[in-house]
Amino acid sequence: MIYYVSSAHTRCGDGSRENPFSTIQQAANVAMPGDEVVVLPGVYRENVNPVRGGTENQRITYRSAEPLGAVITGADPVTEWEPVRDGVYKTMLPNGMFGGYNPYTTIIAGDWYNSPNPVHTGEVYLNGKSFYEVFSLEDVFHPCINPCSWKPEDTLFCWYTEQAEGYTVIYANFQGRDPRHECVEVNVRRNCFYPQQEGNGYITVSGFVIKQAATNWAPPTAYQEGMIGPHWSRGWIIEDCEISDSRCSGISLGKYYQPDNNNKWSTYRVKNGTQTERDAICQAQREGWTRENIGSHIVRRCNIHDCGQTGIVGHLGCVFSTIEENHIHHINNKQDLAGAEIGGIKLHAAIDVVIRKNHFDHCTRGVWLDWQAQGTRVTGNLFHDNQPPLGTKIANNLAIGEDLFVEVSHGPTLMDNNIFLSSVAAKLPTQGLAFVHNLIAGSLSWVGQGTDNGGIRFPTPRYTPYHVPHRTEINGFMTILHGDARFYNNVFVQQPVPQEYIDYAEAYHVHELDKLNFLTGTKPYDGYPGPEEYFARFTEEVITNKSLRDLYYEHLPVYTGGNVYCSGAAPCDSEKDAVIVNGPVRLQLTEKEKALYLDTDLFEKLPDCRVPMVDTEMLGEAFEPEQKFENPDGTPLVLDRDYFGCSRGTHVIPGPFAAWDDCKKPLL
Repeated sequence: MIYYVSSAHTRCGDGSRENPFSTIQQAANVAMPGDEVVVLPGVYRENVNPVRGGTENQRITYRSAEPLGAVITGADPVTEWEPVRDGVYKTMLPNGMFGGYNPYTTIIAGDWYNSPNPVHTGEVYLNGKSFYEVFSLEDVFHPCINPCSWKPEDTLFCWYTEQAEGYTVIYANFQGRDPRHECVEVNVRRNCFYPQQEGNGYITVSGFVIKQAATNWAPPTAYQEGMIGPHWSRGWIIEDCEISDSRCSGISLGKYYQPDNNNKWSTYRVKNGTQTERDAICQAQREGWTRENIGSHIVRRCNIHDCGQTGIVGHLGCVFSTIEENHIHHINNKQDLAGAEIGGIKLHAAIDVVIRKNHFDHCTRGVWLDWQAQGTRVTGNLFHDNQPPLGTKIANNLAIGEDLFVEVSHGPTLMDNNIFLSSVAAKLPTQGLAFVHNLIAGSLSWVGQGTDNGGIRFPTPRYTPYHVPHRTEINGFMTILHGDARFYNNVFVQQPVPQEYIDYAEAYHVHELDKLNFLTGTKPYDGYPGPEEYFARFTEEVITNKSLRDLYYEHLPVYTGGNVYCSGAAPCDSEKDAVIVNGPVRLQLTEKEKALYLDTDLFEKLPDCRVPMVDTEMLGEAFEPEQKFENPDGTPLVLDRDYFGCSRGTHVIPGPFAAWDDCKKPLL
């Protein structure tokens, strides 16, 4: 059955082409497995709640009749504005218009959230552009530029809210514009396309603009909401959509509501957040978190931007998913939210998740894989400018940011055929890694650090779980020993580092090789043993001699081979066959006719060197979970394709391209 929806049809139709429904929700109320809902161009100011899902063989599909022609928004227009003075206008909104959720009385809060200002989940938009919230009426009349914003000049467009006798009062500074003659909107709805019930799986959402929802903070120990998401189910496809301006998260592939363990750390404060996180994982396993019930979603070809916390967030519910060919950019640029759950993508328990052929730029950090990145593969992605623009004040909760952050995971986590161009390529307080055939122009930071809970008097290690291979069932818990890292066939290029980044690191006393360094290469792994040295230690005497038991807690080995280091990039001291290319190398990302290219002489300067083809046998298995670097279905992996998907042939060279000249091709 095909149902049609048109916002231009004001009468209550029957869903036929001739007499369409007027809202998407009307179609969602009747759609059954195998049905398709075709939505005609228009603006749909509603929160669609799919009341049922499809099946693996009979999906329910919601499709915009014209690509990006149907707009689902969580905001409503406001036309009644009263001028006050100095470019400031006032409106009074009856609280009844918000139903049971008022975004202008709801403060953003949750575990690992530490913004100093009590910002709300609501926003004010002028012609689609969100304003900055301030916290006194005086600040509206006399706004100041916020130097932490990545667009500081925009911070003069600001608003303030207060309550008065059943009304939400909003004051806004429009900087000389008259809101009565512009498109001004405010958030009314919490979500845009989100089931209220768990378990409504196998839904496809295709071709919509989805924007402007009043979502709240989404940490891993809470119910994780987004503007759109499957809400703890299986088999969703979100494709060809533009998703923007969520107050917190755009897409949620995340955790369901656990009443007794929802923001428990910040609410009760007795158990540390790490412990409540472990509790949440174990509870989910008891309550049906399995491969058969949860995950296996696809997010593809979406343009995701200008969200406050994340473009895509997920804990537990993201397992076995594929995120591909998306452009994820300008996330957390306002810098009015702060905490440990921010990034273009922020996933916990990304078990067998594949993140491939995406473009990440101008995010606080590009991809953050936190806990249980087991079987996760990050492949063929372009990362750049995931760091504060020069001239902005670097907020301490941000540090510098990076393209990739893998935290307290046991692996196996594979990064292959990526292009990392930000000043910090990867933050790696973790183990069980493999970097293969990447172009890396930034540093590896926090190697060997950042894996405890910051205690002063007592040891506070974070014990994190590892799982049965390709399953959700927990196999054990262990702290992070560091190492167990593989670097094969990468090209490292040292690039100039902005002085203000160095000044920041020095001011906070973290400008060290094992913390926030800016030296490109594997040098932070100095002192780590190679595999032969490491495994030779474990003789029978280790079992009988208690003085040798510390060997079980030393750093794990580092495996290297086929890497090239250019322009001062440096290998670790255990790497014996590194190729060093002296002299400067030009490496710059340029745009021409809406395509991105590498402007570089890198491959003119590289020697003609062959390297081995990397496969599962060469990579071996991650130490703690004893799981091989392999495909999600358990079959062996062969990295015989490059960044563009071309065959490497028999003459395998370092870096992400099958041939040196391929660097001249458009990257996107």
